[in-house]
Amino acid sequence: MFQKSILILLLLAFVSCKNSEASKNEKIKSAQWLLGKWESKTDDGILEETWNKANDSTFLATSYFIKGKDTLHFESIQLQQNGEQLLYNATIKGQNEDKAIAFLLTSETEKELVFENSKNDYPKKISYSPISKTSLKLVISGIQDGKPNSETIAMSKTE
Repeated sequence: MFQKSILILLLLAFVSCKNSEASKNEKIKSAQWLLGKWESKTDDGILEETWNKANDSTFLATSYFIKGKDTLHFESIQLQQNGEQLLYNATIKGQNEDKAIAFLLTSETEKELVFENSKNDYPKKISYSPISKTSLKLVISGIQDGKPNSETIAMSKTE
């Protein structure tokens, strides 16, 4: 009887650990719709973001803006589940000594992921909203030249 009790307790502990591991990465799982290649074409140029799953807790992306044959903006993004927090780490080539700027997930619904860093001038806030399986809305906002500014970008999934 004692051995059965010990065995049951061990099984319960094992299942409990498995369940906490499975639920540990729930926030990043809710962002799986980001995976793939997204594009926005305007008269100003082409913005592309390509999101890939690195592992169960990390998505990686590259984002670049091209005008003609010139790359005007290049950014590496790491979306990482860290405990209960989901962090959006953006590294922009030529800015902030090429060090990542962290944005914390502050709001999460089926229709929007909002990341914020109140200490950063621009952007302070980055939000992604799925419109359909093949389109999303990206909104970047903050303070530019001492004034509030916001950009809304419609993107289409190409892959």
